[in-house]
Amino acid sequence: MDLNATHMFVTVVQAGSLSAAASRLGIPLPTLSRRIRELERQLMVQLLERSARGVRLTDAGTKLYEQASRGIEALLEAEQAIVSDQAQLKGRLRLSFPQSFEPWWNLLAAFQRRYPDIQVHVYSTERRVDLIEDGIDVALRVGSIVHEAMVARHVLSYRHVLAASPKLVKRLGVPALPDELYRFPCAVWMSRVDAPARWDLAGHIIEPKVLLSTNDYHHLCVRALAGDVVTELPPFLAAAPIQEKRLVQLLPQFPLPEQPINLLYPSHRYPSTIVRTYLTFCQNYIPKILHACDIGRRP
Repeated sequence: MDLNATHMFVTVVQAGSLSAAASRLGIPLPTLSRRIRELERQLMVQLLERSARGVRLTDAGTKLYEQASRGIEALLEAEQAIVSDQAQLKGRLRLSFPQSFEPWWNLLAAFQRRYPDIQVHVYSTERRVDLIEDGIDVALRVGSIVHEAMVARHVLSYRHVLAASPKLVKRLGVPALPDELYRFPCAVWMSRVDAPARWDLAGHIIEPKVLLSTNDYHHLCVRALAGDVVTELPPFLAAAPIQEKRLVQLLPQFPLPEQPINLLYPSHRYPSTIVRTYLTFCQNYIPKILHACDIGRRP
């Protein structure tokens, strides 16, 4: 099998179209199209279904891509390792993690101090990105993982907390049971405007009186500090204000569900040295993040 043609085939799949792959490889489009057809004739099977919208893998193409992409990336990585005479890692790392996820900002700064020649691009969003389509090397995902085509590396878990300002608690009292939250103005995090507002407090499901909904935890924190609402906050945002007595944790005996945090990367892609280094660095940095999320820590 022609290794160069196989490399071209893998590039077509990753780029999403023949024209994009030709541009990426720096070769004429007719040349690329001809080499792919020759590879299909050599294997006596159709690998790609072509249309005006791009290309789509056939079943045979999917099998070849899953196997060939690992080998191609491993060969490219070996080539880079051989030709490089630099001790430091160099290259680009494309990441995705949720907005307002401050512990990862500090982790990323520490990572770049350790590896200053790695250029990092961060795509910050609350939506669940498609790593292949969006060109992401590693995504940080909060919550359950359902994508079978991804490798998920669990790094930590934490629980959000309910919090309010002392001023609001003084005015309305301290709730002793989840149902008492119905008399409080509340603000909730929502990814969609039509999503139901629910809090699961140790199995007690309540639908709070929603004064504000948003997908911005910083906004929720500001409104809680102002004394306007009871809200749910990630522990890294709530810990310092609670320690400083600017917020009060409510109903700690009825905890919200545990939130798993995973790092995702494509299962069919052999992780590069930079990706593996980043994953290891994250795992080693976790104790600092757990400290930042510790609501009960003492000054």
